[in-house]
This record gives sequence, structure tokens and C-alpha cells, in this order.
Amino acid sequence: MNAKPLQSFPTLSSSSSSSTSNSFPLTQTLTLHWASPPPSSSTTTKPKHPFRVHTAANHTSPSDLSLTTTTTTELHNSQDNKLLTLLRQRKTEEAWIAYTQCTHLPSATCLSRLVSQLSYLNTRVGLTRAQSIITRLRKERQLHRLDANSLGLLAVAAAKAGHTLYASSIVKSMLRSGYLPHVKAWSAVVSRLAASGDDGPIEALKLFGSVTKRVRKFADPTIVADSRPDTGAYNAVLNACANLGDTKRFLQLFDEMPEFGAEPDVLTYNVMIKLCARVNRKDLLVFVLERIIEKGIPVCMTTLHSLIAAYVGFGDLETAEKMVQAMREGRRDLCRILRDSNLENLGQEDQAGDRNGDRYRDKDRDVFVKLLPNSIESGNYEPPLLPKVYAPNTRDYTTLMKGYMKAGRVTDTVRMLEAMRRQDDSSSHPDHVTYTTVVSALVKAGLMDRAREVLAEMTRIGVAANRITYNVLLKGYCQQLQIDKAKELLREMADDAGIEPDVVSYNILIDGCILVDDSAGALAFFNEMRARGIAPTKISYTTLMKAFALSGQPKLANQVFDEMLDDPRVKADLIAWNMLVEGYCRLGLLVEAQKIVQKMKENGFYPDVSTYGSLANGIALARKPGEALLLWNEVKERCGVKREGEVPDSSTSPTRLKPDEGLLDTLADICVRAAFFKKALEIVACMEEYGIPPNKTKFTKIYVEMHSRMFTSKHASQARQDRRIERKRAAEAFKFWLGLPNSYYGSEWRLEPIDGDG
Repeated sequence: MNAKPLQSFPTLSSSSSSSTSNSFPLTQTLTLHWASPPPSSSTTTKPKHPFRVHTAANHTSPSDLSLTTTTTTELHNSQDNKLLTLLRQRKTEEAWIAYTQCTHLPSATCLSRLVSQLSYLNTRVGLTRAQSIITRLRKERQLHRLDANSLGLLAVAAAKAGHTLYASSIVKSMLRSGYLPHVKAWSAVVSRLAASGDDGPIEALKLFGSVTKRVRKFADPTIVADSRPDTGAYNAVLNACANLGDTKRFLQLFDEMPEFGAEPDVLTYNVMIKLCARVNRKDLLVFVLERIIEKGIPVCMTTLHSLIAAYVGFGDLETAEKMVQAMREGRRDLCRILRDSNLENLGQEDQAGDRNGDRYRDKDRDVFVKLLPNSIESGNYEPPLLPKVYAPNTRDYTTLMKGYMKAGRVTDTVRMLEAMRRQDDSSSHPDHVTYTTVVSALVKAGLMDRAREVLAEMTRIGVAANRITYNVLLKGYCQQLQIDKAKELLREMADDAGIEPDVVSYNILIDGCILVDDSAGALAFFNEMRARGIAPTKISYTTLMKAFALSGQPKLANQVFDEMLDDPRVKADLIAWNMLVEGYCRLGLLVEAQKIVQKMKENGFYPDVSTYGSLANGIALARKPGEALLLWNEVKERCGVKREGEVPDSSTSPTRLKPDEGLLDTLADICVRAAFFKKALEIVACMEEYGIPPNKTKFTKIYVEMHSRMFTSKHASQARQDRRIERKRAAEAFKFWLGLPNSYYGSEWRLEPIDGDG
């Protein structure tokens, strides 16, 4: 049911919850440590595994301390002196040229300073050059020449540039070498991992655990004071928990913050809002806001925006509108408004018989009792007031607009834009994100001409469109199969607007080529992207694989997959493996597909419904019904369809499979055509168990056309007739299920053989 728009103002929302990035200005000198115990003292307990401690603020490595004479000699070398002088003068470009002209490996001091300054530039060229130094030192087994500052700054620069896996490997390498990076360095990597896809949040938790484990080895906390996790570091790892929906781990980390002197701040509770949204606890959102007020933590606009975004994410536009309207009216009783909304929503759920909320509440009850004790005692006190009035801003209005866009309410989206233009407060005027939201709504509705008009209006009024705006338009043209217009827009984007396309732009175009069955065009865009120096992502590879798979070129898809495996920047996932299987199955090359599935299992990936669906289609195309029986047995085990009392083997079936209609219908079709009626009945029973209605009309037609004259021969030998008994029983059972006339199953039937029957 659509919510009513705001009074005298159209309505709002969702965008992502507030960022937990821990980026920091690189002008700040990091004091990082090369971990080791302090000078021998009777009052200090040595770690179980002794480390070497060294403060790296002066960029001098341990090797320099132990080889002072050698270092002095190196510094007097003319090339090293020139390089060091340039570095001290902050002439990084000239220093790099001097480094490339060195006939020997420069001193540890020069190398550390050069890597630090290249990382500090925060440019792609600077990062590439710093990485080349790391590669050289690794090959020559001289990586120990770099100090902790240089490695820490390199990790931060790599994380900022989106090379999250590389940044993570740098921090892990530091830990293995006995370094303890500054908290600002390692927490920046944790933050990036937490916000990335795939296994990023899990890796963030692992990296956080590795650092804190090392820190805890020191009895004297002052030794590792600069590496101890702070509130920012905890916010980053809590964000990983929120993205995973891991409430227990969230509580565990939240409870250990005082151990390191870290106090929850407003960002911590903003992340908690995200956690509540992720685990479907809309009823707790108001209590996070109340908790912030009760603890005296200053409420920020990001908190209110996160709440609006959460309600929009739940599809509760009415509550989001109430929040924005109350803020426009200068009201401070938002907590009361949200509590009343909870009661209304609870009543609607009860009337609808929805028990999903109860299930989630039961699952995480203990966790949230500890995180939000005020939610249990809410009936004993009045909702607190906001400390001051907060007026909605552009971000809040735009978030509500996104809610309208997702709900398909194009008119309300456009009306909101018009209303924002008329606002007296400049902080509520539309910005490029607002206009991009309107463009997205129009593109989603297929109104490309109007979307281009909005783009032209942005240019006219001086609101610069960004890369996201153009990518939305590119996707719109591709979805409407207007690839020529998409190519023209790509040219305008680069030549007229001066905006270089990114990997997302090219992924959209590659996918667009697939829609018009142009695998050659997809490959051309892929090669153009790499020629521009844009690194392919996992989506780039899998999309190109899809182009070749759908065009009947599985060997080319396999080549792309092999290249993906060799690319250290990406990690092949189940989607990529499935695309490879699909390519072979579409041509009925079942043996090759089965080999891929076997390799997939060896690499730790278990087939999912998509994998089995491709195999089933491949079996049907190859006309090998015997393979369908083997596939059904595997699917049956993964679905948990086992004999009563049998315990599933978790080692062979790590996750329970939920089959879909396509997979089961294809398997049943194969079995019916091959006269495997007993197996067909097992499959249709499984379909009914999962609430999938079998297509009886189709199966009846197949049976009548192919098997209606089965078992009618009167000249078969007695031995042959005896062998046909079980098959005949299954056929009669199948006819009974179809509702066809049958001679044996006039009443209730079952699959198991009846003792003494024959």
C-alpha cells in the first residue's frame, strides 16, 4: 500500500548506512613499531614468542641499527646521497628517477623514505611504483630493509585505491615479520575489507583478530600503544559483523572495547542501526536512537539519515515520511513517533499472521537484550527527546526519493525534486545525487528521453553529473538494446564531460552486448577496458564468460576463466564456476561439464541449484537419462531427503540445498521420458514438499504419447514378465498420481515394495 506524500511536500529514502572508513590524512606521521620486547626488566613479562621492538618514526630500519658502519658507508655513496637529498627535499618524482638509475640497491633509509613518499602521493602511478619496489625487494629477499612506516603507508594507499587484497597482504606480511603497524594503518585496511563484497567482511574479522592477538602478547600496553585498536578500529570490524548479520560476534567485540580503552561513539551506534536492519529487527531501530540520547552521545545528522535509510530499506516509506515531516516541523519527539509506528506495524503484522518478526526476535533476543537493555524496559519510561531540533537536508530528502524510485513511484520522485528546488534553505537544494536518483527512476521506467533531459538540465544549472549518472544512463540504453546510443554516450562521457569510464561502465557495456548476442563486441569492450589501464573485476570476467557461454563457445569461456584464476586482484567464485559449467552444458558436452564440477569441488566450492540445473539441462540435451538418476541421488542427499533416522554427513553436504522448480521439473521430465517412474514419483514428491506444483498436464501428455502401450505384449516370456513386475508397479503408481485409469492402485499407494507381492 503506497504511503501518502508529506503534507505540502512530496516524500523520501534509502541509501547505505554511514561509512565506517578509517581513512586518515597522510600528512600525519605514523609511529609504527617493529615488535620486540623492551630492554630486559624484571617487571616486564616477555611474550611467548619474543619479538624485536623498534620505533620507526625516524624511518631507520633495524638493519641500519645493527650495521651502523655499513649504513654510514652507503650514505656516503654518491648515488645514495643524491637520492636521500631529493627525498629530504620532497622531490619525489626526481627521487624516483634517481632510484631507477641506481646501479645497486639503495640503502634501507632511502628505500623506506621512497616507498613512504610514493604511497603518500595517493596516485595510481605512485602506488604502482611503490609496489614495484616491494616486488623487487621480495625477489631479492631484502624486504626487511623497509621500516614499518613505509609498509603501513603503502597498505593505506593500496586500500584507498581499492586494492584491498594487496593492502591486506601487506599488513599480514608485516605481522609475520614481527612488525606491528599503527592502528590507523591496519584499521584502514579492516575498514575497506568490511565494506567489500565476497569474503571481505570475514577477512576483516580475521585481520582484526590477528592484530589484537599480537597486541595482547605484551604485558606493558605502552610498548604497543600506537597499535592498540581504538574506537575507529572497532567501528570498522563491527561494520563487518553488521554486513554479515553476525549478532553474536558483534556483541562479543562490542563488549571487549573497554579492554583497550575504546568507548562507543555515535558511529558505533550508527553501525548498530545497520545491524538491526540486516537481521530484520525494525522494531529495535528506535531503541538505538534512545540509547544514544541516554548515554549522552551527541546525535548527528548521519544517525537520523541512517534511520531514514533503514526504514526505506524495509519498504516502510510511511514511517520514513513521518520522520522527515517531524524534522521539517522542528519536533524533537522523534522517539515517540517511531515507537507509535512500531505499535502500528506490530498490529498490521498480527492481522496478516506474519510471524517472521517473532522468529528473528527469538533468534537474537539475548544479544539485543545486552546491546539495547533499554528495549526491554521501554514500557517503564517516556521516550526521550532529541537534544535539539534537526532539520532535514538534501541527503535525507534524496534517500526518501530513492525509496520512491525503488517502489516505482516516478511521479513522487519528480515531485520531490521540484519541491527541493523551491526550498529556502540551501542545505536542502538538490545535488548531483538527487538528480542521479531522478535519472535512475526515469531509466527504470524506460523513459530514456526524459532521463536525458534531466542530464541536460544538470549541465544547464551547473550541477555536474558524475560517473554514476552516466553509468545509469548507459545501463538504460543497454537494457533497451540500444547499444549504438550507449556507445555514443560513452564517447560524450569522455570527450564532452571529461569523465573517464570506469570498470562499471565497461561491465555494463559488455553485458549489453550479451543482450544483443554480440560476443565479439563484448570482447572488444573488455580489451578496450584493459588497454585504458582499467583492471577487470570479477564481474568483468564472469560477464565475458557469459557472453562466450551463451554464444556456444565454452572453450573461450574457459580461457577467460583461466585468466581470471591467474589475476591476483580477483577471486573466482561459485558464479564463475557455474558459468563455465553452463557453457558446456548448453552444448550437451556433459563429460566436460562434469570434469569442471569435479574441479570445482576440489577447490572447495559445492554445487548449488544453478550448477545442478545446468547439469540437468545438459543431461536432457545429451539424452543420457542414466546420468539423471545419479544427479538426482546427489540432489536428494543435499536436500536432506533421506530415510527416516538417517543422520546427514556434514562433511559431504556442508549446506542444505533448496531446489527450485526448474531443476526438479527438468529431472522429472527426463525420468518420465525414460520410463523411470519410481524416480519420477520421488522427484514430484520432493516438489510437493517444497511447495512447487508439478505440471501434471505436461507429464500426462508425455506418458500418453510415449508409454500408453507399455506392458501390453502378450508374448513375453514368464522370466521377462517377472522382471517387469516392479517397473509395472511404478508405472501404475505414476498413472494413479496423474489421475489416469490404472489397474492396480485403486486406492492409496506407496513407493516401497509390498512384502509377498508378485
